[in-house]
Amino acid sequence: MAVERKEAIANAELEPGLGDRSDATEKDDSKAPHSINICSLLLITTAADSSVGEILRAAGIDTEDDDPTEAVLTARMWVLGIGFCIVVSGLNTLYTLRNPSITISSAVVLLLAYPLGKLWEKAIPSWNVPLGAWSFNLNPGPFNKKEHILVYVMSNLSIYVRLGADVLTEQQMFFGYKAGWGFQILMTLAGFFVGLSLAGIFRSLVVLPHELVWPGLLGTSALTSTLHGSKEKDAQAIESFGYTTWKISRYAFFSLVFCTSFCWYWFPDFIFPALSYFAFPCWIAPKNTVVNQLFGMKSGMGLLPLTFDWSQISYVGSPLVVPSWAIVNVFGALVFWIWIVAVACYYTNTWYSAYLPFQSSSVFDNTGSTYSASKIVKKASRYQLDVAKYEAYSPVFMPVTYALNMFGLSFATLTSLVVWMFLEKRQEIADAMRRVRHKFVTGNLKEIFAPDNSPNAEVPMWWYLCTTLLALFLAIFSVEYWGVELRWYGALLACAVALFFFSPLALVYATANQKINIDIFCRIVAGFVFEGRVLANIWFFNLGYVTTIKGLYFCQDMKLGIYFNIPPRKLFIAQCGGIIVGTLSSVCVLNWGLGNIEGVCTTDAVNGFSCPFSRTHFNTSLIWGAIGPRRFFNNKIGYHSLLYFFIIGAVLPVIVFIARRRYPKNVILQKFHVPLFLGGLNYLPPATGTTYGSWALVGLAFGWIIRKRLYAWWYKYNFVLSAALDSSVSVAGVVIFFAIFFSGASSHFSWWGTKVYKLYIHLTRASTVTHCIYASSMLYSYIAQHSATAALYATFNAPKEVRQSRQYRALWKQREDRPFEENMVRHARIRSSSVMYIPIESNGIPESW
Repeated sequence: MAVERKEAIANAELEPGLGDRSDATEKDDSKAPHSINICSLLLITTAADSSVGEILRAAGIDTEDDDPTEAVLTARMWVLGIGFCIVVSGLNTLYTLRNPSITISSAVVLLLAYPLGKLWEKAIPSWNVPLGAWSFNLNPGPFNKKEHILVYVMSNLSIYVRLGADVLTEQQMFFGYKAGWGFQILMTLAGFFVGLSLAGIFRSLVVLPHELVWPGLLGTSALTSTLHGSKEKDAQAIESFGYTTWKISRYAFFSLVFCTSFCWYWFPDFIFPALSYFAFPCWIAPKNTVVNQLFGMKSGMGLLPLTFDWSQISYVGSPLVVPSWAIVNVFGALVFWIWIVAVACYYTNTWYSAYLPFQSSSVFDNTGSTYSASKIVKKASRYQLDVAKYEAYSPVFMPVTYALNMFGLSFATLTSLVVWMFLEKRQEIADAMRRVRHKFVTGNLKEIFAPDNSPNAEVPMWWYLCTTLLALFLAIFSVEYWGVELRWYGALLACAVALFFFSPLALVYATANQKINIDIFCRIVAGFVFEGRVLANIWFFNLGYVTTIKGLYFCQDMKLGIYFNIPPRKLFIAQCGGIIVGTLSSVCVLNWGLGNIEGVCTTDAVNGFSCPFSRTHFNTSLIWGAIGPRRFFNNKIGYHSLLYFFIIGAVLPVIVFIARRRYPKNVILQKFHVPLFLGGLNYLPPATGTTYGSWALVGLAFGWIIRKRLYAWWYKYNFVLSAALDSSVSVAGVVIFFAIFFSGASSHFSWWGTKVYKLYIHLTRASTVTHCIYASSMLYSYIAQHSATAALYATFNAPKEVRQSRQYRALWKQREDRPFEENMVRHARIRSSSVMYIPIESNGIPESW
């Protein structure tokens, strides 16, 4: 019986598709038991609910094991929670101003809170302290899982105050508008309460359903249960599979992996960083154009996804907690969109991308330099666009992966989410709306507004309606009183965008642990509605996009509360406490840093406090707020063709839906997830092909091969392994940063292993077609005599032998004989691709030339 149960569970997989109601496919027993192909990889059984239960138990989640008498909102929880809120939100806000930056993750808090809670349990006396009509106990008993989780929830929310801190820094230090503490506090609170309201309004759709696992929580749950868990239940669960090989407990396994990973991370992060960028073909042939284009990890395709750095592998989230079907969909998107479509566009010079890196997070001007948005605005008028300066400078040029993924696929994902929600979840949404409508029409409002005094009562909907009204009031009052150009209707429109897209975004994250971004969409909407107003653009972005990210984490915390039987209303109180404390701490530290750090947000800032994230947001805001989408899509580069992706995203879900009905037994069609296929690469750039490739390979190795062949080992250790790797790398990263980089010790340590990966990256950018030419005082210019077109000839680090070559001299001699078509980019390459010329608009040549 144990063997049969083991086989049944090993072949079970979580439901794909958010609410996919397609029939499961039975296993073909005629196949070899360990044969692996795409169909078997996607195979599921009819025991979907049983599979979800087994996954949860493997992560140490047992909702039936609950002691309702355990204290939750204790003095110990509040002291630890508030303390971690203040420290974590403050440090993360401070170091968001620094380059390189660090983040104290919630995994670190979860790990550190346990010994502190146990120390409190042993050291603090059990005294009752009167507080008016109430009293509380300083030490109500053992430090339990519910207290531990609430400490984690409070600090987890405080971590994401840095998202708002980036926008506040951008406004004050780069746009020069100091709105004051009142505006900073109210707008930060508004963003958080919008996110909390979104999570509460949609909780019955995205949190409460049993089949929505929220895989990102499995590592947190495994670590919490390992620290607090019962060894007897652990042993009994494993014995039910007939597994007797590894006797080590989960706690001992976690400790061993944590210590080993902590020590190992010093190598890829400091001692031997080439292990993190392990593209050895580029080390062997650093000057080979094709090799660097194929295997380059920074600006290349990353076709060799090999790295020994867990922070690289888990850049988009731990692959050990993501279902196999989701990994296959994302990896398929990488292969098709990046390694096939993007490569085809690149080598056909679509959008003039052949003159730029294959991949980069930057956008460029017509000389190949990083686009300087400050050259096209009037600083005296709050950075409004100066049309004459813009026409004299350059349009925006984007690398092919940036244009394809950040724009084309983002557009397709948005429409696919809407169509997909209608096709796959229309019944669930209709049922929910029908229930609410019935209560209002019949006058039976007790379930909505009547108090429920049971210990585990749900948070009433009117609580969330109140937070919604509070958030809207704070947002509208702030933008109108302090005059940040957004206006009241812009705040409402941004919140409406967040409301419209939140449920499909949450459903994807709840099943696949992949966030779909709508940031560019918010920038474009704001650019159309508030063209030329950069401050309006950044706050529309904050209310429309950042709030959805916060809402996802509120939902995740609500699900975590369900897993550990935390009363929902007490969880709500802890979340609100974390919002208020984290906001105040972040704003205080931010103002201290901006007012006291010498040269902050400049290139001359001490200790690297140059505000890199806010600087990037500043450039993005200038492009979309000042230039605006109308000019961006209406030039002759051809970016208007990206708008056709809206149609692709709307049509593809319909095609897949019809094909599923036509071929119900086709496993690939049943597991094909359109929003993931279109939007699963949302971190690219800055993530790379190597990042996603290594993530997929590790995820499939554990989620399919090990789970298939060594299920009992996977059941006992997989999620503990994920938690140990995540937390150890987070702790090691903080220690290395303060001990090595912040102290300046890293500048005294250098050898081949710290330089080889930088050498080939530099050569890739300088010597291949993937890099463009930077303008400088050494550049030559030529203005055609018989047309209004201008072109720029340039050299970039051209070796002496190249400059003296016959091809080079012949090209330069014949430059006046070349006809140029307006706005066309032509390309001349000599040996190492050092000679190129790039177009300039007819009025784009400075008079000094």
